[in-house]
Amino acid sequence: MAEVIRMPKMSDTMEEGVIASWIKKEGDEVESGDVLAEVETDKATMELESYQDGVLLHIGVQEQEAVAVDGVIAIIGEKGEDIKGLLKDLESGSNGSADSEEAKEEESSEEEASESVDTSDINASVIRMPKMSDTMEEGVIAQWLKKEGDTVEAGDILAEVETDKATMELEAYEDGTLLHIAIEDGGSVPIDGVIAIIGEKDADWKTLLKAESSGGSKKSEDKSEKKEESTSASSSAPTAQSTQETTTDGGRIKASPLAKKIAEEKGYDLGQIPGSGDGGRIVKKDVEDFKPSQAPASAPAAESKGKEGAAVVNLPKVVGEESYTDVPASQMRKAITKGLMKSQFGAPHFYLTMDIDMDKTIEARKSINELAPVKISFNDIVIKAVAAALRQHPDVNTYWMEESKSIRKNDHIHVGVAMAIEDGLIVPVVKFADNKSLAHISTEVKEFAQKAKAKKVTPDEMQGNTFTVSNLGMFGIEEFTSIINAPESCILAVGAINQVPVVKDGQIVPGNRMKVTLTCDHRTVDGAVGASFLKTLKGFIEDPVRILI
Repeated sequence: MAEVIRMPKMSDTMEEGVIASWIKKEGDEVESGDVLAEVETDKATMELESYQDGVLLHIGVQEQEAVAVDGVIAIIGEKGEDIKGLLKDLESGSNGSADSEEAKEEESSEEEASESVDTSDINASVIRMPKMSDTMEEGVIAQWLKKEGDTVEAGDILAEVETDKATMELEAYEDGTLLHIAIEDGGSVPIDGVIAIIGEKDADWKTLLKAESSGGSKKSEDKSEKKEESTSASSSAPTAQSTQETTTDGGRIKASPLAKKIAEEKGYDLGQIPGSGDGGRIVKKDVEDFKPSQAPASAPAAESKGKEGAAVVNLPKVVGEESYTDVPASQMRKAITKGLMKSQFGAPHFYLTMDIDMDKTIEARKSINELAPVKISFNDIVIKAVAAALRQHPDVNTYWMEESKSIRKNDHIHVGVAMAIEDGLIVPVVKFADNKSLAHISTEVKEFAQKAKAKKVTPDEMQGNTFTVSNLGMFGIEEFTSIINAPESCILAVGAINQVPVVKDGQIVPGNRMKVTLTCDHRTVDGAVGASFLKTLKGFIEDPVRILI
């Protein structure tokens, strides 16, 4: 009998997996233990094994496609077995019959609601909050320049809107009467939220508003193009406002954002367009009605010098093409984003930086490497020093337990080592680091580095860390801060070793210094606790012999 193969949960944080490559193809015979495919999880690329014998009858997910945990990947059964019925059941099951009917009911109820309120004969339009910047989510009505009952024309400024970047003008795009103001001065409204209604003086705006609040009306689709135009014009306003705002003699030009945008697109000089709005303000209609031949003769422009006799520089028009490529985030990048966002904004971070004298450390490393079976790096010494310091400062070797609102003090010391790979960042863990020699730590870290490049680090090797070390010194970074790897209390950022002038015995001499920054979660570690830990760590790194005692 055919069996459905589903996406297993390969790590504690995995929500979906990507089929990196299929090892078997449809029609292949498989045995229990055979590798069917390679799956990219949020932490590593792992092998998906078959747990039964049979023939791979169906592949439901193509290479590089993502599927949620428990999602259907493939079907294995007997050769020639008919799986059409099973596929049909899976297809209906994935949609969910109950959900499907519920969706249909909701859809029908929406249609009924829409049909029950016919607004096609109401000569009025809903004004919505346009998206005035790429990061805008809502706008605040700073002040209304028109009031209910006022007559407005296309191009008139209705209100000033405060966005996340600037205070901008909200322009009317049609003639009529301002029948209703939905948001008072100082009120906020999300993008596409109803701001006002403009239409004929006696239009039934209340019915139109009721239709909008109950899920839209027949008329809303007819107005979508205008709303899109409004949004487009408004979002480009910041750019348009920065151009053509002064005349050739230095005077300011009053023009609406949309008028400026249209003039820029048509290549018109705003200084040549007469304005019909308040105070000579140029509106959309003025630009559309303007003909270049009507422009007044400009003053002779052949002058080669300005008022002060300085030469006028004629800058050429630069034409280029903007382009970009959207690259789908890998599963690992998604997991990193989710984890770090939660940690950065969930934990109150503070930072402590200390300067460490590395002269003795450099000499000690040379001596150690003369006898060590493997080459010891400065990072290995830091990891060992961190483990030794954590043993003396158990309050740093802690977790903040969000659910129980408690502090967990770890008796064991597991040091995570941040490693950069092509797709992002992983943190393999040197477990019981305080009980391991420098050679042992060095060997493990080197093995982790090789596995990381091949994406072969297992989930078990990346779990349980009680403290993390992140070293960017090999890239020449002198000093930086790291985001805590929750639920840990601290992470150590290690910079490069630099030769700098230092004062010793009243003399300026060359010295080797390294800066480290400890990021702390203030819920578990106070400033004095973190500073005391750093002081102990500094002593161990500056004189590595002390680590061995």
